[in-house]
Amino acid sequence: MRVAVSGVNGFVGAHLAQDLATAGHEVLGLGKGAVAPAVGEILVGYVDQDLRSGWPDLAAHGVDAVAHLAGLSAVGPSFADPQGYLEGNSAPMTHLGEQMLTAGSGMRLLVVSTGAVYAPGVGVDETSPTVAGSPYAVSKLLVETQCDYYRRRGLDVVVVRPFNHIGPGQQPGFLLPDLIAGLRSGALTVGDLDTRRDYTDVRDVVRAYRLALEAPAVPPVLNICSGTSVSGRTMLMLAAEALGIQDPEVSVDRARLRPDDPRDISGDHSLATEVLGWSPGFALEQTVADTVAATA
Repeated sequence: MRVAVSGVNGFVGAHLAQDLATAGHEVLGLGKGAVAPAVGEILVGYVDQDLRSGWPDLAAHGVDAVAHLAGLSAVGPSFADPQGYLEGNSAPMTHLGEQMLTAGSGMRLLVVSTGAVYAPGVGVDETSPTVAGSPYAVSKLLVETQCDYYRRRGLDVVVVRPFNHIGPGQQPGFLLPDLIAGLRSGALTVGDLDTRRDYTDVRDVVRAYRLALEAPAVPPVLNICSGTSVSGRTMLMLAAEALGIQDPEVSVDRARLRPDDPRDISGDHSLATEVLGWSPGFALEQTVADTVAATA
């Protein structure tokens, strides 16, 4: 199968390209700017294109399925540019859906949403209520609505809702790489480390995506998550252990403390386990150690 992967230069896209290629699939990469050299070695082709203005002719590239990962993905910056997030995340979906309708294509479209569309809770499954808690979540709910529209028009569209994912190659701006950088510098400043979140190794996440592309029939929405929550403090201690640091010194930046921040969030991946035979395979300790090693 030849799979077009949008956002192939990103953290998750690069891992997905590797997983697909290892499984024997061909990968056509889509991204903005030059392809990352390590990613380019995996691909059968690469298209440099801003998907907000349209997609390349996927049929002409011999594509059998699409994994649409590209988009604006940070919650914080979305508050400063809400309209930019709406347009940046919905326009590519419009162009993709319309191209597939015109072509009469039967290819599967895997569209990546986020677990952040749910109302905060523990054991959240696909039937749990959603909430527009940020412009980012609004943009993802809009994309999901588009997916439902195109599904009703006859397209084979699967939405995946990944919760927090971590692993080798993740860039600063997220909890684990920021903890690692702070520990290495000896100047670690944190917010509230007692909140708990659901973290999954990115390599497990992309394996779920591949299985959803390969499966003959998939429900319209699937959670991809570990099913358990872990505190930031636990993540800190695992990172310190992987770095060989005992009793790390930590200073708290009170400006980062948010009294209304949900204390505990976790998802339920029972449906993905049932239909895909998927469950997380990497232990958190291994994920943290591998991430530390990759950023040495």
